[in-house]
Amino acid sequence: MPDFSDYAVDVPRPGAVDAEATRVQGEFIRDVVKLNPQTFRVFSPDETASNRWGAVFEVTDRCSTGQIVPGDDHVGPDGRVMEMLSEHQCEGWLEGYLLTGRHGFFSCYEAFIHIVDSMFNQHAKWLKVCNHIPWRRSIASLNYLLSSHVWRQDHNGFSHQDPGFIDHVINKKAEVIRVYLPPDANTLLSVTDHCLRSRNYVNVIVAGKQPAPQWLDMDAAIKHCTAGIGIWPWASNDQGSEPDVVMACAGDVPTLETLAAVALLRTHFPELKVRVINVVDLMKLQPQREHPHGLSDDAFDVLFTTDKPIIFAYHGYPWLIHRLTYRRTNHGNLHVRGYKEEGTTSTPFDTVVRNELDRFDLVADVIDRVPQLGPKAAYAKQAIRDKLIEHKQYIARHGEDLPEIRNWKWQGI
Repeated sequence: MPDFSDYAVDVPRPGAVDAEATRVQGEFIRDVVKLNPQTFRVFSPDETASNRWGAVFEVTDRCSTGQIVPGDDHVGPDGRVMEMLSEHQCEGWLEGYLLTGRHGFFSCYEAFIHIVDSMFNQHAKWLKVCNHIPWRRSIASLNYLLSSHVWRQDHNGFSHQDPGFIDHVINKKAEVIRVYLPPDANTLLSVTDHCLRSRNYVNVIVAGKQPAPQWLDMDAAIKHCTAGIGIWPWASNDQGSEPDVVMACAGDVPTLETLAAVALLRTHFPELKVRVINVVDLMKLQPQREHPHGLSDDAFDVLFTTDKPIIFAYHGYPWLIHRLTYRRTNHGNLHVRGYKEEGTTSTPFDTVVRNELDRFDLVADVIDRVPQLGPKAAYAKQAIRDKLIEHKQYIARHGEDLPEIRNWKWQGI
């Protein structure tokens, strides 16, 4: 395995630079292929380049033993990329390849991975049973990258927006299921290295392919991914005191909108104590007794408090977070925003606005749930209402998001 830290994005300060997370990951995968020419393959339903893994074609081709004609792009009989516009064919190839003792990675559009739901089911059940058969050898984990995800399907529209595979996966036994939502390229590299080294799991990674802010340098990313969840002190201002509100996030776009909301809160309510928590390993939210990665109740309470409002911006369907946390002490104060089946061909920011996951609606949630904000709250709420109206007018006139949205950067505390 190459050293994943060699591919790190330089982050002089949080949010200062943008990168395409899966493109960076693709460079790492390229060198995994190069170093393991007989034991590693990439599987994808015609989406290797689309999901920004095009770097692998620097060292290998798409595999085809049929006739190769002029115009074929990186096609050869010895290619290590198994690419066919058939998700179930790719899934079957990969499962069989893993059973030979070799390794692979499945890259797919998030909305269309549902095509293999029943095949995933059977593999997960098989793993669960095999883990209790002592003579069975370990096999490499079944690794999925779900990119071209729900929050960046503004150009394809409603048909390409569905984050529900995570809900399906979590129904399986905790001993074989892992779900990761890295917020940037460096955390994606750390998670990818971990998943490739793992055995006897199904690992689901959800990561975007569009340019997006990079929040953590590699050292911080490794620590954050190792823990799976944590406070981002540089984005929080509750050190030495209790927070007034906890802003939690899981997923790259929810993280962006959460931090933009925190910046707005600093402008309108500088006295407000905000704690920002980012979740990479979704299974951390479950109790320890239900999942081996889960936090103990005491650890969860320390992070999320026992009585403060929690505004949770989540990549997928909101009720999954409630399902994972319903036994926690402070669940009654947990409010989750995520995808709620609102979509069309529009702009990137309009997609989050339609689902009320945007920075302005997150700020409105804080206003509604932190009563001590007092009389200033009315003016702040009117200001964010006006911004949402301005957004609608601007995209109708210009066909793109407001410059202050497109060019937003984290400025720090």
